[in-house]
Amino acid sequence: MATFNKKYSNKDGTIHWTPERCIHSGHCARNLSAVFRPRQTPWITMDGAATEEIVRVVEGCPSGALRWEEQRNEQ
Repeated sequence: MATFNKKYSNKDGTIHWTPERCIHSGHCARNLSAVFRPRQTPWITMDGAATEEIVRVVEGCPSGALRWEEQRNEQ
């Protein structure tokens, strides 16, 4: 089975969303509605909150459908 992975990024990192894993608990929208807006397109707007808040909510995703990847600074 192919897995669909959507990415949303800011200067600090990327949210990876795998809809096949999502159980639609509403955790993200309830806890950070300025970023996670299921009825809008795109449904994730990275400029809606500080990165620390975004990471906190993503890491609390009960299904693991949301995953945070920190931006790597290669020099």
